[in-house]
Amino acid sequence: MSQENKVVVGIIMGSKSDLPVMQDAIEVLKKLGVDFEVSIVSAHRTPERMFDYAKSAAERGLKVIIAGAGGAAHLPGMVASITHLPVIGVPVKSSNSIDGWDSVLSILQMPNGIPVATVALNAAKNAGILSAQILAIGSAELSEKVKAFKAELKEAVEKNALEVEQLKF
Repeated sequence: MSQENKVVVGIIMGSKSDLPVMQDAIEVLKKLGVDFEVSIVSAHRTPERMFDYAKSAAERGLKVIIAGAGGAAHLPGMVASITHLPVIGVPVKSSNSIDGWDSVLSILQMPNGIPVATVALNAAKNAGILSAQILAIGSAELSEKVKAFKAELKEAVEKNALEVEQLKF
C-alpha cells in the first residue's frame, strides 16, 4: 500500500499461549498488505502496559485494535474503555477456560457505551478480515484487495462443491 494510505492494526493478546489462535489474523493482514504490530498485553498481569498501549494507540497510528483473550477475557473490553478506536475481540479457548464460553461472554457482554466487535471463539481470521473491511472504507486499494480475498474464498467453496458432487456415494 502507498505510504499516504498506510493503515495499521494493533494485534494484542493476553499471553503468548494465545499466539497460535491470533496467527490467523496476522496471516490475513499479511495477505492483504495491511501493516500491523503484535504484542502481549495482559489486562490482569500488566494493567499499566494495557493502559499505556490503549491510550497511545491512535497517536502511534493505529486505526483498529484486535484483542485476543481467554478465560475471563477482560483485555478487549478494557482496551475499548480507554481508546476511541474500534476494538475487535477474539475470544480464545484457553487451558483455564470453561469450554470457551467464559471468554465469549466476557467479550460479548459489554455495557452500553463501550462496544467491542466480537468474533467467534478462536476466529482470529474473521477479526483480521473485519479489521481490513473497516480500514477499506477509506482506501480504494485495500477495498479491492478485500474484494479479491473474498472472491478467493468463494472460488474455494465452488471448487470443493464440485469435488464433492463428483464423489460416488
